[in-house]
Amino acid sequence: MDRRHFLRSLAATGAAAGATATAGCAGVLGESGPEGTVLGPPEQTRGDPVHPIQGDEMPDFTVPDPISGEEISTAQFEGERAFLWTMFYTNCPDGVCPALILRLRRAQEVAAEEGFGDEAAFLPTTFDPERDTAEALREYADQRGVDLDAGNWHFLRPETYERGKELFDEEFGLKIQKAFDNDYESLEYTFPHYGLILLVNKRGIVERAYPRGPATDVERIVDDFRRVVTA
Repeated sequence: MDRRHFLRSLAATGAAAGATATAGCAGVLGESGPEGTVLGPPEQTRGDPVHPIQGDEMPDFTVPDPISGEEISTAQFEGERAFLWTMFYTNCPDGVCPALILRLRRAQEVAAEEGFGDEAAFLPTTFDPERDTAEALREYADQRGVDLDAGNWHFLRPETYERGKELFDEEFGLKIQKAFDNDYESLEYTFPHYGLILLVNKRGIVERAYPRGPATDVERIVDDFRRVVTA
């Protein structure tokens, strides 16, 4: 679903109530979330930026996994796997990206321990393809305790920085821009960015958006993921 389609669907599912309508308003009110979801409605509003939240279709895009050499599409998991998606870069100097990867990695561990790893996928997407080469991503996986051999973890890497900017802007409403004026002498540039994690069910529908992912309790994300995968 491209950005224009997403905005049209937003209008169709409650824009009359304004951009701050709660996610639950898109479906049945009460304990149930919107149609096609497993979890109940979160205490969450649409804000700025307007990224997908519960009840929205996950944007459909295809990005290479440089480690496996595969082209990975978000649509390919529909009907088979639920997944966690986030955005990151390996040179992140302030701890935000390691905290995001930690939450996905912990969910991967639990999936393996509890036997639902084949129904799960993890799709962290870099917005720094110039530095995040296959070699850099393998090293990062080793540093962060990610199990690349499990077959359910894909580091996604847009072909170019410009392609990444376009992807995040058009599909998620998120602006990515290099910051050359920074406080880190060892880094030519950094990225001010969002700590967003999305939990997507097997129907390709967003179950949870965690816009403050690094500050969200790890076990809360793991529990939500478990419930969605095993529903």
